[in-house]
Amino acid sequence: MARRKSKKKQKEEALKALTGLVVLGSFFGGMQLTGSFETSLFISALALGGLIAILIFRGMAKREKLRKSGISDIDKMDGFKFESYLGELFRNLGYEAKVTQGSGDFGADLILKKADQKIVVQAKRYSKNVGIKAVQEAQASIAHYKANAAWVVTNSDFTEAAYTLAKSNQVLLINREKLIELILEMKESKKVKVKNAS
Repeated sequence: MARRKSKKKQKEEALKALTGLVVLGSFFGGMQLTGSFETSLFISALALGGLIAILIFRGMAKREKLRKSGISDIDKMDGFKFESYLGELFRNLGYEAKVTQGSGDFGADLILKKADQKIVVQAKRYSKNVGIKAVQEAQASIAHYKANAAWVVTNSDFTEAAYTLAKSNQVLLINREKLIELILEMKESKKVKVKNAS
């Protein structure tokens, strides 16, 4: 059975295809409109330059987003600090959060409550992708803690098997990108609270 391509590899291939499409499309479009080979080359070069400028701008915006989120600091944390950090993050997002800390946590590192919702959270501060074991532990902890839902939060990403298992078991997976969005949401809401208090 063939292995699935990683998301990074898929993005690289999509970018190559887009670049080729832009260059060829602008060249042949230019030929169709002007009938001039030189003009078509110029249009292709302009289109390629515009695409490169967009990609550079998006890369700069992504780096700025990462810098603002502080995700590189999270990458340096140990597991316990990561769990505590998540507790603080979710408190700032309006949840009542309890960090279970320690072995014998029955698959949940945090317990979140908001309105009538009780959520068990499995926290994984990894440098590699998180596998199905975390999903299994989070799902199993629902019954023990009498929770409504289970989440797995990581500073990394998840394996394809973890995504598949989570989908069939209604476990929410929060990967690096979603975690960054939550962090930025928290920081933005803190700014609003400070402005409103002034």
